[in-house]
Amino acid sequence: MRVAISGAAGLFGHGLLQVFSRQHEVFALTRSEADITKAEAVRTALRRIAPEVVVHSAGIPDLDICEADPAKGFLVNYHGTRNIVEVARELGAAVAYVSSDAVFDGKSQTPYTETDPTLPPTVYGRTKLRGEQAVKTLPAHWIFRVSVLFGPGKANFVGKGLRKIAAGESYVVAVDQVGSATYTVDAAAKILEVVEARRYGLYHLSNQGVCSRYDLAVKAAQLAGLDADKVIGKPDAQMGRRAPRLKYAGMAMVALKQAGFSPPRPWQEALAEYVESLGPFR
Repeated sequence: MRVAISGAAGLFGHGLLQVFSRQHEVFALTRSEADITKAEAVRTALRRIAPEVVVHSAGIPDLDICEADPAKGFLVNYHGTRNIVEVARELGAAVAYVSSDAVFDGKSQTPYTETDPTLPPTVYGRTKLRGEQAVKTLPAHWIFRVSVLFGPGKANFVGKGLRKIAAGESYVVAVDQVGSATYTVDAAAKILEVVEARRYGLYHLSNQGVCSRYDLAVKAAQLAGLDADKVIGKPDAQMGRRAPRLKYAGMAMVALKQAGFSPPRPWQEALAEYVESLGPFR
């Protein structure tokens, strides 16, 4: 299968490349190869590749950047996605879109399912939801909503914290921001499984279980043999960030189970593998 992966230089893109390239002919697309905000650049790149599937992970993942510059957020996350969709339509290619838990309002007290109503409170969440709507116009599509990411290849919440603690610094994280954690390698493997089965649809995708950002950072420090007391929990309201964060964004993977797929392993097991892969911190 010929697969084009947008956002190949990003955190999720790295995991997708690592997993998909083991079994398929993969073409990595970065901004230099195809700026998704430019329709002709996307058309030229994808026509050259002639993919059967485009896995679209490119975008601006930073909530605060989108909140500060909504036009830029929509240009990249929505219009860029629409450009991918339109060229895929021309080529008869299927699209797998990496979306986000940010499409929800964060007011639930139980894990969100794929059929729950969406009401994003942030610009970022609205851009991702509009991207979903664009992808849904294709007859052959998958949408995967993921949450807080950690994995190899690029700076992320977990790796950043461990390096700060290893350097003797404190790592300040939100104690009241609860959700699902996603190991990019595990998520990429599940996306590959679903794509190969051609089971189209909307899926929630993360490692099993929910945790606060504080829980995640503390567990990572413990696994790395570092001083977990260096993780300082603060209420989100005291973090000084531009965009509001969801208080609760646990993800129930109902659609995966209904389609006959097992969900990824618990987040604690995935985190242990990732931390071990980083090597000693002492």
